[in-house]
Amino acid sequence: MGSRRFFQLTVLIAALAGGPLAAQSCRDDAIWLRGDWGSVRLSVKVADDAAERAQGLMHVEQMPPGAGMLFVYETERPTAFWMKNTLIPLDMIFADAEGRVVKVHPMAVPHDETPIPSGGPVQYVLEINGGMAAQLGIAEGSEMMHPAITGEPAWPCE
Repeated sequence: MGSRRFFQLTVLIAALAGGPLAAQSCRDDAIWLRGDWGSVRLSVKVADDAAERAQGLMHVEQMPPGAGMLFVYETERPTAFWMKNTLIPLDMIFADAEGRVVKVHPMAVPHDETPIPSGGPVQYVLEINGGMAAQLGIAEGSEMMHPAITGEPAWPCE
């Protein structure tokens, strides 16, 4: 089975399981996203301190479909990312303190040092394989569910 077909099957299974199962699956190594396009569960590594955020996905040669990295900040703030020493194209999904997506930057170019701004205050940034956000339909207004999203999340863990 080709990797694209496997990815589509994985997304379909996750979307079908997106109801009550999603709340039961709220754990550090997974993030759920939902919107009018459906829902999906992705495996994630969490970068929640300065050193982890600085390293990010630099020097990663490939990332499995359905995987990503969630950058967590202590509070909302404007931020910008760049692709120095990043070897693969990435989609950057910027979300506010409630876990609501406020911006999607598609297909960030490997090695590009041009800053990619959040466009406003954010507390979470999810990086996934380039092109995946468009394939899934992830857009502004989509919601994230993860244990790191505290306070009053748009999609709370139960």
